[in-house]
Amino acid sequence: MSEIKVDTLTGKTSAGDITVTSEGGAATMQLQQSLAKAWAAFNQSGTHSFRDSSNFSSITDAGVGVSRFVFTNSMSNAEYATTGMSGEQAGGGNRVMGFKGSTVTPSTSTFATGNWELTNGSAIDDTRLSVAVLGDLA
Repeated sequence: MSEIKVDTLTGKTSAGDITVTSEGGAATMQLQQSLAKAWAAFNQSGTHSFRDSSNFSSITDAGVGVSRFVFTNSMSNAEYATTGMSGEQAGGGNRVMGFKGSTVTPSTSTFATGNWELTNGSAIDDTRLSVAVLGDLA
């Protein structure tokens, strides 16, 4: 196995090329913007917990149907895009998931999601939810 050395790396970048040189020659890798910088599959029923996640250090209960997330690595600004969905619902019914600025204002280090019953608008904890964050890391 040959040793891999980085020829040049001029500062932190969220997009562009990095050239890696080994004994066998050079290879170029491209870093891409707009990929999910954080994501989670999680559970709100009982103790809020991750089933699997990337770039989140914690999830906590911020009220019925509300989960608060803390990034492991902060975002570059608080204008990142978020998407999420409520999957298998406890007790059946239709749900809608949104981002809860009144509970935890989105920042570079944290944000919160809310989950509501469509038929009556009440907040509800669910068993299978997911969220993804798009933007640039700090």
